[in-house]
Amino acid sequence: MSRYLIKTTEVYRCDSENEANMLIEKAKKDKTYTVTKSSSEIRTMKQKGEVVDEWRRVTITKTFTDEKEPYAQIYAYYTDDLETEDYE
Repeated sequence: MSRYLIKTTEVYRCDSENEANMLIEKAKKDKTYTVTKSSSEIRTMKQKGEVVDEWRRVTITKTFTDEKEPYAQIYAYYTDDLETEDYE
């Protein structure tokens, strides 16, 4: 049985617009997939009508191989060791 990872959609939380833009640009430069869609939007948390927190939600859709004629098997690995120095 063959299984092919076709695409993923990842959602991130960033503290600033600059950090969000850098994350999207870094994803676009990666040659292991194609970024087919990306977006960044401001999100807020309110208490009693007052904004108490604000962040950017970044959504990136990555396509790894063609669904009709897959040419590569991709394995996804996740880690909690983020490279924060890239965004400072």
